[in-house]
Amino acid sequence: MELYIIRRHGIWSNEDELAETNRKSLEVGEEMQDRLRWIRSYAVTEEDGRIGSVCIYEASDREAIREHGQRIGAPSEDIRLARGTAVKRADPEPVIFV
Repeated sequence: MELYIIRRHGIWSNEDELAETNRKSLEVGEEMQDRLRWIRSYAVTEEDGRIGSVCIYEASDREAIREHGQRIGAPSEDIRLARGTAVKRADPEPVIFV
């Protein structure tokens, strides 16, 4: 598996939509566990006020990420292979999306 960064631009209009996508992502991720593993995500506020995300996944290939995105209703073609990781500090307390 390789480490990928996925940027989803302005997919959600509110926190409820984001929470529903997160629920679906966990469900579909379980079904795809031999090809994909969700590591973490950061929700971001887009310029227009909508919600986007930056997500970190381990995946067998880009196609697994594309399939996962389609199945959860959050597709993206902005998929980048990570070149390395530099962890300087632990993440702050996370905001939990149920």
